Amino acid sequence: MAVVETERQGQIFQIRLNRPERMNAMGLEFRKGMAEAFTTFRESPDLEVAILTGTGRAFCAGEDMKESLERGRPGTGAPLADPFMNNELEKPVIAAINGYAMGGGFMIVERTDLRVAVRGAVFEVSEAKRWLLGGYNHGHLAGLPHHIATEMALGFRFTAERLYEVGFLNRLVDPDELIPTAYDMAEHLLTLPPASRVNTVYMMRQMRPEVAPDLSKLAAALNNHGDESDLMESRAAFSEKRKPNFKGWLDPEDRYRMPTLESIKSDDSSDS
Repeated sequence: MAVVETERQGQIFQIRLNRPERMNAMGLEFRKGMAEAFTTFRESPDLEVAILTGTGRAFCAGEDMKESLERGRPGTGAPLADPFMNNELEKPVIAAINGYAMGGGFMIVERTDLRVAVRGAVFEVSEAKRWLLGGYNHGHLAGLPHHIATEMALGFRFTAERLYEVGFLNRLVDPDELIPTAYDMAEHLLTLPPASRVNTVYMMRQMRPEVAPDLSKLAAALNNHGDESDLMESRAAFSEKRKPNFKGWLDPEDRYRMPTLESIKSDDSSDS
């Protein structure tokens, strides 16, 4: 059975993440399947709207910790030619979120154009638990109030009900209404003049908030500001179902030597 399944219904292309025994975690085979499915969607002139959903109790649990431990390094591996994940897709994508959307699974959701979720679905931005910098940008990209974005960045979990209240989700439904509601939204998009649909989606994507370049450089420095052995320790503890034994910093004084915007700009000046 394929880890990513597809189904055509007229101009609508349903993509199902189908690794329920691993909560649809993003292993290499899974990522290749997504890349192939979205490439088919992009290149087919007969397909206009995609619905992305999952099987089982999770939409996508994010990084496959087992594969990371086998590789001996964190992350999901080398980038693939996936037009959806690489922000190269010109066609709209509707997320039909059937359950847990954690870490990389949350990042999949935030790339979609419209979102419908089942009541009780759980969301989490997991960077604070797995890296040396929490997901500072996700709440910003979603246009959330600063204190809600801070809660998100620090790895707190959100229910679908909460994210609907703050405007991250478009629809909140019972499980048996999830796919029909997503199809209703897709059918509405197909009633629009084709150029209007494509141009409007393109324009709305251009208007998404972005993190300023200097803040992105600061984030890159903060991602390396600490004992990087904690990256694998977090994954090992998760896999072994135990409390992690974090070290924090190679030098305890480093916690007080934070990179700053000024130091980043100074480094840029010296490089030039």
